[in-house]
Formats: sequence, C-alpha cells, structure tokens
Amino acid sequence: MAASDPHQAADPEAVKRHPALFRAIRKRQNPRLRRTDITVTDDQAVKRAVKAASLGNAMEWFDFGIYSYLAVTIGHVFFPSGNDTTQLLSSFATFAVAFLVRPLGGMFFGPMGDKIGRKKVLALTMILMAVSTFAIGLIPSHDVIGIWAAALLILFRMLQGFSTGGEYGGASTFIAEYAPDKRRGFFGSFLEFGTLAGYVGAAGLVTLLYALLDTGQMESWGWRIPFLVAGPLGLVGLYLRLRLDETPAFQKLEGGTAHATEAADHVESTAKGDLAKIFRQYWPTLILCIALVGAYNINVYMLLSYMPTYLSDELGYSETRSLLVLIAVMVFLMLVINRFGKLSDRFGRKPLLMAGMLGFLFLSLPAFLLIRQGSIPAIVIGMLMLGLSLVCMQATMSAALPALFPTNVRYGSLSVGYNLSTSLFGGTTPLVITALISWSGTNLMPAYYAMAAALVGVIAVVCMKETANQPLAGSPPSVETEEEAAELVQAQSPDPKF
Repeated sequence: MAASDPHQAADPEAVKRHPALFRAIRKRQNPRLRRTDITVTDDQAVKRAVKAASLGNAMEWFDFGIYSYLAVTIGHVFFPSGNDTTQLLSSFATFAVAFLVRPLGGMFFGPMGDKIGRKKVLALTMILMAVSTFAIGLIPSHDVIGIWAAALLILFRMLQGFSTGGEYGGASTFIAEYAPDKRRGFFGSFLEFGTLAGYVGAAGLVTLLYALLDTGQMESWGWRIPFLVAGPLGLVGLYLRLRLDETPAFQKLEGGTAHATEAADHVESTAKGDLAKIFRQYWPTLILCIALVGAYNINVYMLLSYMPTYLSDELGYSETRSLLVLIAVMVFLMLVINRFGKLSDRFGRKPLLMAGMLGFLFLSLPAFLLIRQGSIPAIVIGMLMLGLSLVCMQATMSAALPALFPTNVRYGSLSVGYNLSTSLFGGTTPLVITALISWSGTNLMPAYYAMAAALVGVIAVVCMKETANQPLAGSPPSVETEEEAAELVQAQSPDPKF
C-alpha cells in the first residue's frame, strides 16, 4: 500500500494497535493530516532527552531536598536560641519562602520557554539553582553575623524558588514533547524517577553526615557540605542539557507546521509566550491544573520532605534512623515507578491518578496509626502504604499535566499553574502540618491534611479528560516508526467502519 494515498482505508489491525490516536485524528476538523506533519521519533534522541531532563531534575531536587532534611540543624544555626518548636517553625517558614516566589519564576521562565525554546530556559534554571544552593553553604551562622544570617538564607532560598519555578514545567514539557504518544507515560515517569533520585541522594548524604559527625560538628560546618556539593553537580547538569536539541514539537511550531491536530484549531490566535492570554483563555484548565497539583504536592511534600522531621520531632526517632527509613521507601518507589508509568500508557492517566488519590483518602489514617506505633516494621508498612499511593500519581503526573495545554503555551501555562499550586499548598505543607500539630495536640494531623487534599484530587481527576496515547494538544501525532506514520495518514479514510 502506498503510504502517500490519503484515501486508502486504514488497516483494521493498525486501528486496534493505536485506537486513541485514530479516534483523535477522526475527530479533528482541521486540514488533512500530511506525512510531513507527523513526528517520527529517534529512539536514541528520546533517551538522551529523557536522561538529561531526569538527571537535571534529580540534581535540582537534590539541591532543594537537602534543606528539608537539614531543617532541624538549620533552625539551630540560623535562628536565635529558643525552644525547639519555634526554631523548627522558623526553619520551615524559610523553607516555605522559596515556594512563595515560585509562581514568579513560573511566570518569568514559562512564557520565556514558549518564546525562545525549552532547552535554553532549562539550562538557565540549572545555573541559578546551583549558584543559589552553593551560596547557602557559604553563609556565616547567626552567632557570627546575627540577623543577617537569616536574611541571606531567605534571599538565596528565594533565588532557589525562583529558578525552580521554571524547572518542572520545562522538564516535563521537554520529555512529553520528545516522547512518542503511546509511550509518554513511561518516558515521563523517568522525570519523577529523577526527583526520587535527587531526594535519595540528599537524604543519603545527610544521613551519612549525621552518622559520622556529632551535633556540634554538624552545626559548626557539617551542614554546609551538601550545599557546597551543588556547585559541581550543577555543572554536570548544565553540560547535559546544553548538548540536547530543541524538542520536535517546538521546532515544528517555530516552522509553522504544527497545525494538524484537533487542538490546533483553537490555539492559533494565542501568541507564543503571552502570559496575559494564558490567564484569559486557559483559566478553567489552570484551575484544574492547580487542583491536581495541589492534591499531589501536599502528599509529596508530606511524605518525602516532612516525614523525617515527623519521625524525629514527634516520635522521638534519631535523625539518622528517620532518614534511613525514608531512603528505603524512596528506593522502593524508584524500582517500581517506571512500571506504573507503563500502566498509565496501557490503562490511561485517570485510572492511575484516581487510584493514588483514593489511596491517600482511605489509607492515610491507618498508615499514620501504624507509623505512630513506633516500631520499624510498623513505620515501614505505613510509609509503603502512602508510598504506593504516591507512586500512582508520581508516575503519571509528568505525562498528564503537559497534555492539559497546547504546545504554544504549554511551558508557560504549566509553569504558572504548577507553581501557583505548589506555592499555596506544596511548599507550605511542613509548616502547616507542624502548626496544626502544635495547635491541635494530635500527631495524626498529617493524615487528616493528606485526606483533605486527596478529596480535592478525586474531584479534579473526575473533571479531567483522558489523554493517554493521544497527540499533545496543538501538536501533530508523534510515533516511533515510519510504518506507524503511514498508518495514521491512511486512517483519514472516510470508510465509516473505522
């Protein structure tokens, strides 16, 4: 069969192999799909892109994670002497400060990524994160320069937050636009694999320091080591990102050829990188994105950032033991996350997201009751219950969120929605939970907070559209082989049985 004949009927077997792609093509009302519109991915290029985005993401979250794992020590170093709860609240308040400026970073870097390209902006965010994290490691303590220590800490935390505002939206967009449509969930899951790897690296280094150094050494100079490591790590990440080409979807958009999808009909009027039009034209989707990300991030930061502090501050575990338990759980999640990414390609984004939300809704209270018992087996089982719920969402979000927005505003819209939600709900989680426990007197508040977030998430998942195995909005289909491209062109046949 000649692949160039657009009137030939599609092979029924091809329809069975790619049903979602064929449905998307049959529904569109824009000009006929041409072979030149379809992106045939280069497998090696996809793997390089995934590796660079994921490793860069791991390094960024290493930088960001070390602060939360050193929260107790940082409270002692940078804030005036007082009771431990006040110092911890001050430390977590500074942790939250970085999230307050993340929306500004998203509004700055996101539209820039839609204007000049994903690659350049991701390189810039990497530089800013490495510099700000390295600088934190050089700040003198409160005993040396007084209140200026806390002021400098806040300044560099804000710079961290500003740079992170352009990271997740860009990295998830980068992978989503490189990946073939039917494997976007699998490749997207590597981004969160990188997040877990960054957290594991940070937790592992901090655990090692706590094991080797006494309290005096940690507060004197030991806490600085993880921050200073950020410098060389940042150079590695920058090198990896600068070696990549721009995403195929963005290249087609720049060339004026990204028009052959259903979504393109209603996005042509929006200029690339126009922040005002993002709010005017896509506010319903932004609200959906904020709800999904809020429910997700509250549970991410509760489990991966706050939990070591909960185990040590509320249950009396040593920092070393608390971190070791969390590292074990995160390593387990790293082993299974890509399998869950494949499941989202097979069964859809919504079923996996719903499973994760329902898991937190119904399992949070039993999990924290187990954790509260204090024995290692009970803590591990409780955290695994939460971890398996989390991985359902983690493996899926990085593919589901970029698909909410069309190509010409994807980086900007996702960066704005993601960071607004993370600022309001994610980064404030440790502070809010610590304050709620202090106010209520019960250490089950993390469970109730997670359940409330999950309920919002359930509603958001119900409202979202399924996007698995479909072209990204505003972009033509992306396939793995020339044969698949030919099948999609042939799928435009008016034959009603298809």
